[in-house]
Amino acid sequence: MAKSKEKKRKTALEEEKPSEDVKKVENLETIDVKIKAIGENPDQKTSPIIGYFPSGYDPLKNSEDPESETEPSSCVKVYKSVNSRNPKNPRVQVVVRASGSQVNFVGTNYTGEATTPQLCNYALGVLDKETGVLKMVPIAANRIFRLEPKVEAMGQPENELLDEDKEEITKEEKADKFRNLTLMYSTKRDIRRDVKRDTLRQTEDPGMQGDMDEKLKGIKINTEALEAIASSANARNIPPYDLEATAADKAYPLDKIILKGEWDYLLDIFELAEAGSEVNPDVYPSFVCNRVHKFGTIKDESMRRRMAGIFSYITHLIKYKDKHSMDGVSSTKRHKLPSILSQKFSSLFGTTKNDRIPDEKQKLLISYVLVLSLFADDFRSDPSDIAKDLRMNPLTLRPHYEYLGCKFVRENKVLLATLPVPLEFQTIKRKRRR
Repeated sequence: MAKSKEKKRKTALEEEKPSEDVKKVENLETIDVKIKAIGENPDQKTSPIIGYFPSGYDPLKNSEDPESETEPSSCVKVYKSVNSRNPKNPRVQVVVRASGSQVNFVGTNYTGEATTPQLCNYALGVLDKETGVLKMVPIAANRIFRLEPKVEAMGQPENELLDEDKEEITKEEKADKFRNLTLMYSTKRDIRRDVKRDTLRQTEDPGMQGDMDEKLKGIKINTEALEAIASSANARNIPPYDLEATAADKAYPLDKIILKGEWDYLLDIFELAEAGSEVNPDVYPSFVCNRVHKFGTIKDESMRRRMAGIFSYITHLIKYKDKHSMDGVSSTKRHKLPSILSQKFSSLFGTTKNDRIPDEKQKLLISYVLVLSLFADDFRSDPSDIAKDLRMNPLTLRPHYEYLGCKFVRENKVLLATLPVPLEFQTIKRKRRR
């Protein structure tokens, strides 16, 4: 009987022990935490930097000993490259130096361990118990700095290049590398695009410049003729023209308005017409939408391409005008302007990214649109729809036609703008003073 009682006591004690552990677990404090992630913004503040000493050096060793008379004084400096090729991940160097020592502990994010692939990101968490907010701050460039000891008297290791030497790369070498990568991995369309850009940007051989200078010395320059041309060009704010032309299509040479290298970027309407797709009136001007049916009457493919290129160029001009005006910005959100035309328009019409087109240059842009509309209508153009696209009244647009040398004729109760040749511009009449 005594043995059975002892066994019962042991089992009772064993059952009481886990209950004590459960009580201990229940006594743990739980906190509701709100996690706040802070993004890295190098322009405003530098993210925290964490470094470790693989040599075992402890800069706070003396601070743990209350009887120690010496106070720990470590100098920590962080160097950041200003002219970095990657502003989001600039080159950073951390230097820690203890007082009275010639040993510096240096860590970088561009040499040693930092050059290995980073398979994870690092962040630093700071908990504020009063507010209950856990702030997660990313480590600078997601790097943990390995602080290696370096003696001041010793020079830089041979296998570690200077930061300036690493960044020494010319624009030509960078362009060559990018061109080779494009040829190896890009699509045929991108390769053809780069080839066209290279042909457009080709310049003369620098070695030929000396021979050209010697040849130009023997040429007599007629300065009076140049001044006359310059004065006439500045006097009339219109596209290139030819006063001696005997045909309407030669009065304003199309090859001087749309350059040879620009036609390849004006195929959007041609591709839509060939595919049988409709032209969206929300994307293209009403002048273009009302004349797309002309493609069915043109049998020659080169003439269809020419007409489609004119329509595309008119579209880009009108959208460029809307983008740099107050009342038409919303219509340009879905429009994509080729870079080659964007650069040309900005220099031709004297605008930057968000500037308004000056009044004189705006008249020049309208003149370009009207001349191309005459080409599209075989030089008998109804100005009603193009006036709507330019956000102008047809009556106020009429002086712009007359300024280009156009005459108006009435056919079937419709007023049409025509271009007689040779060109005759209106002379400015001045009133005599009495």
